[in-house]
Amino acid sequence: MSSSVLIVEDEFFVALEMEHVLHEAGFKTVGIAADLETALAIAQNAPPEIAFVDVNLKDGPTGPVIAQRLRELYSSVIIFVTANPRMIDAPSGALGVMEKPCDETALQTAARYAQMVRRGLDAQVDQPPRMMLYS
Repeated sequence: MSSSVLIVEDEFFVALEMEHVLHEAGFKTVGIAADLETALAIAQNAPPEIAFVDVNLKDGPTGPVIAQRLRELYSSVIIFVTANPRMIDAPSGALGVMEKPCDETALQTAARYAQMVRRGLDAQVDQPPRMMLYS
């Protein structure tokens, strides 16, 4: 069974590549958002089980706010994907962070890991490569 994924990324071609890679791994993308307003609108119509969230977006460094709201409203599993992982002070319940650029295998493995965590099966899989988990 596939999980629904929201991609929050303001670099359009990066977001499209992420969508393609996740689709190849069997995940259903509910949308791509470049800012806070769009992310929350998409999530309201199609709550994501997993969200890949960049920190700096079209409307500024709103990624952590988006992550917190998705977690609170929809229990989404959040993975930050950013070129500046040290910018994230408080993970607000996020699973972890991946540094950009990340390859197909790392992204797909992180999505599968998040899917297992969402289903309460996180002990059955290894930590994804290139992903720093929050405690």
